[in-house]
Amino acid sequence: MDALQRITVRVPADLLRRARRSTGRGITATVREGLQLVAAAEAYRRARALRGHAPVFIDLDELREDRD
Repeated sequence: MDALQRITVRVPADLLRRARRSTGRGITATVREGLQLVAAAEAYRRARALRGHAPVFIDLDELREDRD
């Protein structure tokens, strides 16, 4: 398991209440899920920035052979 870090965070009570209601989980699990979503969103943004710029090499003959 990754190393854990204890933090103190000041958040609006209403935001935390709505987030907890959305996850159906406690404070720690809700904050973790939120942080994972933020990290995933950044990775998604980076992947989208590559759209149309990453070379793709497809051998159609090889793909057709794979059908048999």
